[in-house]
Amino acid sequence: MSLLAAGCGGAAMTASQANSVFSVAPGPSTIDTNCTGCNAANARGAAVHQFKAMLNNGGAADVSWSVSGGDLTSGAGKINASGQYAPPAYLTADRVQVQVTAALKSDPTIRATSLLTLTPGFLQPLTPENVALGANGTVTVSATLAEAGGGASVRFALADTPTGASGGSGFLSQPICQRDERAFTSCTVTYTAPPVVAATGVTYVVATAGASTGKTETAVLLNPEGVTSNPVTHQAEFLTPILLGTSGGNNNDYDAQGNKIADCCGGTLGALIQDGNGKQYLLSNNHVLARSDHAAVGDDIVQPGLIDNNCTPNGDGAGTQPVGVLTGWLPLSANQTNADAAIAEAASHSVDAQGRIQELGVRQPDGSLAPAPLGVSSSSGRGEQAALALRVAKSGRTTGLTCGSVSAMDVDISVDYYTDCAESRSYLTKTYTNQIAVSGNHLSDAGDSGSVLVDTENAEPVGLFFAGGTDALGVGQGMANPVGDVLSELSSQVGNGANYTFVGGADHPVSCLSFGDNTVLAAQSQSLSSTENDRAERALNAARLLVNPTAGILGVSTGKSSDHPGEAAVIVYVDDALSPVVPASVSGVRTVVIPTTAHAVEVGAAPVMISQADAPALPATTLTNAIATKQQIAHGLMQHNAAYFGMGVGQSLDNPREAALVIYVDRKQVPADLPQTISGLRTRYVVMDRLHVTRSYAVPFASRSRCMLNSSTSTSISAPAPFDPAEALRPRTLPLD
Repeated sequence: MSLLAAGCGGAAMTASQANSVFSVAPGPSTIDTNCTGCNAANARGAAVHQFKAMLNNGGAADVSWSVSGGDLTSGAGKINASGQYAPPAYLTADRVQVQVTAALKSDPTIRATSLLTLTPGFLQPLTPENVALGANGTVTVSATLAEAGGGASVRFALADTPTGASGGSGFLSQPICQRDERAFTSCTVTYTAPPVVAATGVTYVVATAGASTGKTETAVLLNPEGVTSNPVTHQAEFLTPILLGTSGGNNNDYDAQGNKIADCCGGTLGALIQDGNGKQYLLSNNHVLARSDHAAVGDDIVQPGLIDNNCTPNGDGAGTQPVGVLTGWLPLSANQTNADAAIAEAASHSVDAQGRIQELGVRQPDGSLAPAPLGVSSSSGRGEQAALALRVAKSGRTTGLTCGSVSAMDVDISVDYYTDCAESRSYLTKTYTNQIAVSGNHLSDAGDSGSVLVDTENAEPVGLFFAGGTDALGVGQGMANPVGDVLSELSSQVGNGANYTFVGGADHPVSCLSFGDNTVLAAQSQSLSSTENDRAERALNAARLLVNPTAGILGVSTGKSSDHPGEAAVIVYVDDALSPVVPASVSGVRTVVIPTTAHAVEVGAAPVMISQADAPALPATTLTNAIATKQQIAHGLMQHNAAYFGMGVGQSLDNPREAALVIYVDRKQVPADLPQTISGLRTRYVVMDRLHVTRSYAVPFASRSRCMLNSSTSTSISAPAPFDPAEALRPRTLPLD
């Protein structure tokens, strides 16, 4: 028997984890409101705290689960029949306790209990999530905790990494917190860049929430050019005619419970297209403009999206403006559609007729980036085809102007859709083919859906961004529909053969705000297990038989794979001038092929990894042959192994002279055996959450309360008025489509 202090002034709560028949686990635990510290995930991938009841003889006990205690306003949270517990969306105190009870179904008087301590977590990521600054530039960083009243605070620190606590460049002011019984706790801090920025680099403002172990961060891209870019400018209401690359969506894109709006969504108004008669249309995703097939032709499209107006539709209050009416969309439910796209006829004088996109232009005297239209002069408005390793940029609602590289081509990818913003009602899972994959640190986040990917050399449109997430290495992964397919399908299925083209102007370069790509660095920083080290050592003896300087193989050593982080490899050093053929594996261990010199090998100065920036371009025939192989096997492999939710062709990170199957693996069900080659091609694994078109995070920051309902107040206390989070929630910081 254990005795713990009471929460919120209630009676002391006790826990008895075992009885004469069964026991419950885990024992006392501390988690926060967005389930930081939770130990499992449910079928949808949301974090939950999993409880189990086991008979004393080792079998599973047949029990009924219940919870009690918790917050006097928001309650104790919920637990389902299988013991999956989810905390309440917010608290009104710094710490509360919940008693989890399991009662034997055959005799409910036989019970066992466990105690949970709940603390408030972040309501959503910091605002802004990323920013670019020059020397002496400043930005105000805001954090909101899911707590009304109480005394929890946010601690801010500068760091060199997203989860660090020290380092970084620049200065932080003292944080300022605002607390109120009828508003969420909000803390702000001012970051100032150093007086001299000699080279481009990233510093992080890292926030820790109260007693929670959860962290979130703002990435600050310091640059000597003095470019200033803050995504918050993409989220505001614009004077008409509006710019593109800004917040927008369907005026009906919210979840209602009774006469209350419980939730809402928003995305990005990506670009303008026009038909042969010059009529202009807003282009974005189906799930942004058409509510994943659940909208009606003629629906108002508003700017900004409801997500940036505290879930207040146009007509119910100020803050948004109609800028178009929904014209049509490519049905997600139709087998013949292969893009997530919708168009809305632009209202007269409401949208910039040149199709100018926020921050797509040149640096201005104050450091900001001017708006500019797409480049269309070399493609006559049809856009260009993507190419592997092509540098691309996007201007989106949430992360603003960012850039990355095309990491895989001809991708088959399964994406989950829901009928509501809260993702409580599944709609369908759609598998797209021939998609474009893009990767890069801080590339995108929820709300950037609908952005147009452009070639940074000429601003020509390449893809329509529709889904993304963060992989297990912390690198952003995004998916885009090829623009040629988007225009073609809209023409045949929405426009009755209309010849749609992008609205734009002369080709022009785009400032590339790159936060880098940590794929190789993060993979090489992974610790290897003793088993993996032993495998590499055993394979090294066989690898030594490959050494033949005359043939161009200079030496071997042990190392790590970047194609499959956490897996050991044998490094094979080769003379780059001779380009010898190296097997993909030796004695069952992957090979990493690194060009160098004989002298570097002799003196032990040869590198241990390959820089992505130094990777040579794949020959066209190599890529074409790999795509042909992938097209023959992808469907069967994805059907055979449910953990594979995507597959395309990219460049091997272990041997950039070879193509690789890029396979997207569900991080919640990673197979024990991931083949090193398939059909003669190297394999490269991207481990991450399954893609869906709303919030997709690798770390448990997913907020579950946006424009939340008024919670009932406990009758055991006296309160001046019930707390209504819907009145307190700030715009701009809600989860998005």
